[in-house]
Order: sequence, then structure tokens, then C-alpha cells
Amino acid sequence: MNFVAMDFETASGKRYSACSLALTIVRNGQIADEFYTLINPHTDFFWRNVQIHGIHERDVQDAPDFPEVWEHIKNFYTPDKLVIAHNNRFDNSVLKSTLEHYGIEAPAYQTLDTVKSSRQLIPGLANYKLNTICDALDIDLHHHHNALDDAQACANILLYQSHHFTPQQIQPFINMVG
Repeated sequence: MNFVAMDFETASGKRYSACSLALTIVRNGQIADEFYTLINPHTDFFWRNVQIHGIHERDVQDAPDFPEVWEHIKNFYTPDKLVIAHNNRFDNSVLKSTLEHYGIEAPAYQTLDTVKSSRQLIPGLANYKLNTICDALDIDLHHHHNALDDAQACANILLYQSHHFTPQQIQPFINMVG
């Protein structure tokens, strides 16, 4: 199985305020590579967001703008690639809003939400938050709301599902975006 797990953190409630991004790249069923960067969103940071992820405005002062980051990652977002996220409505909307904010055309790509797949494939959990699923599946989640740790955990959830369920059971959760 080949896919990319993505996780964004935002500076505020504005979806275009991406302040960090992580990608965990899976090739042939193994984590093969990772990408992490802080992003300067050129917007104010809301205290509640900082409280959640710990990224402050001063941390991103010298970080690249999103268009610079996009140049390094855009090849992962093509119609033949699968990009997953835990609660992908949030991460896909951050990507789309940030691209729109900078006047960059949003790509089409395949996506899967590990919240939805977990609800169906792993019933009976108290909730389907990332940390709850990781605890249930014995997946390490070192620092919840650190984009890289969250992307790794998300990748490991789908890897678990791909080892315990058939492709036919996972396929219905894959949709196109864009």
C-alpha cells in the first residue's frame, strides 16, 4: 500500500493559517520518508491554538511561506495519489483554503479519513480521537498535536487497517478531492 499521511496545525480558526505541516510517506506498506516544516502564515496566532500545539508566532518568523512549501510537496497531490488524514475534512480544508489564499489552484487527489475508516472497521471505542485509536491499537503517539507525530500515527492506523482488513473493505473510504 502506498499513501501519504498529512497533518496541519493552524495559527487560528482561519483555515488558511497553516503554521505547520507534516507528511508521512508510505511505500509498499512501510514508512519510507517524512516531511515536516513550520510555515509562516502571516496572520495572528490565537491563544487557544497555541495552547493546543505549542507553536508561537516567534517560532515561525523565519519559516517559509506556504507557496514555498507547496513547491516541495505538490507532487504528492495528484489524482493517482492517496493522501490520508485523521479527520481529513479539517486537513483537506486547510490545504484548500491556504492554496486559495495564495491564488494557487487546488489539485485533485484521492483521500481517506482514518476517523471514518476506524469507526467502521474498529467498532466499540469510546470515541475516535487520534489518541484513543492509537491507545486501542498500541500505536505510539508521542506528542499529540505535533504535526509530525500525528501524521505518523495516522499512517500507522491505516497500515494497521491494511494488515487486518482486505483492500475491498478499505476501498469504500477512498474519495476524490478537487
